[in-house]
Amino acid sequence: MINKVEPGKQHTLFSFKGTISDNQFDGILELAERKLQREATPRSTKRKVFKVLVETWQNVYHHLDDLPPDYGDSSVDFSIRKDKLAYTVSAGNHMCKHKVHSLKSYIDRVNAMSQPELKAFYLQRLSQGQFDREGGVGLGIVDIVRKTKEKITYNFKTVNKDYSYFSLQVKVSA
Repeated sequence: MINKVEPGKQHTLFSFKGTISDNQFDGILELAERKLQREATPRSTKRKVFKVLVETWQNVYHHLDDLPPDYGDSSVDFSIRKDKLAYTVSAGNHMCKHKVHSLKSYIDRVNAMSQPELKAFYLQRLSQGQFDREGGVGLGIVDIVRKTKEKITYNFKTVNKDYSYFSLQVKVSA
């Protein structure tokens, strides 16, 4: 079925809310990819949306800080929505409050860069080969902004004295 969107309307292609494990990671990406493939959109746009989807999902998966059981629900949110002009990939997860400032600063820094600055920063980080604790070089956010040419919209909502809920949105022109 081909999904057509009325002007000014947005519909959800894929949505997930829950806890995640290693076993679910690939299955969720595969399901989201199948939903995306049904769209009447140029192949290059679908590839870009999927790239953003993978980078966003990896960030959620690798940077999730589970809440202790007595603090509440540790679920993550993840969705792909579409309107006439763009796809929006959204994600959210809990994180320790002491990490908020560095992540906010990093996203603000990346959002402020021009495309040539992003490319230079990307290549510099790759050449340095400094791996983070997840085994990457911390380029997911940079790659998202480079590929979409859009700033990342984000929010940190206080959950309690120790945790915040981090959410982000990325637009990909349709």
